[in-house]
Amino acid sequence: MRGEVEFESWQEFEEFVRYVFESHGFETQFRVVFRDEEGRSEIDVVAERGSICLAADAKRYTGSWYRLTAIKREAEKHESRCRRFSRVTGKKAIPVVVPLIDDGIALHGSCIIVPFRALNDFLSNLELYLAEFGYL
Repeated sequence: MRGEVEFESWQEFEEFVRYVFESHGFETQFRVVFRDEEGRSEIDVVAERGSICLAADAKRYTGSWYRLTAIKREAEKHESRCRRFSRVTGKKAIPVVVPLIDDGIALHGSCIIVPFRALNDFLSNLELYLAEFGYL
């Protein structure tokens, strides 16, 4: 990947996404597993700062196999997982998918898609983005 950070594994990518959240003052939980009537599920990073709870799903897609329909499908699954997580924990978790591929910050359903390269900007201007997407 020209001029971009490379990660040896999806685990390394998830850990770095967690680090970025922490560098913006979020308290994080990593690979959070929960159970409900639908079964077991996992969220890569749950990041909390003040009253904001972001639930991030890191996707190490690469240009060679990335498809927009795949990320939309993942966003829909993650949105459902976050609704379940919110019911179980009582926390209003905002679903965020962080793909390695850069297509710009977007909203699909109620899931915010934040490309890795834009994650710092997204977190630096979080309140503006959350207001724009109707979360504040």
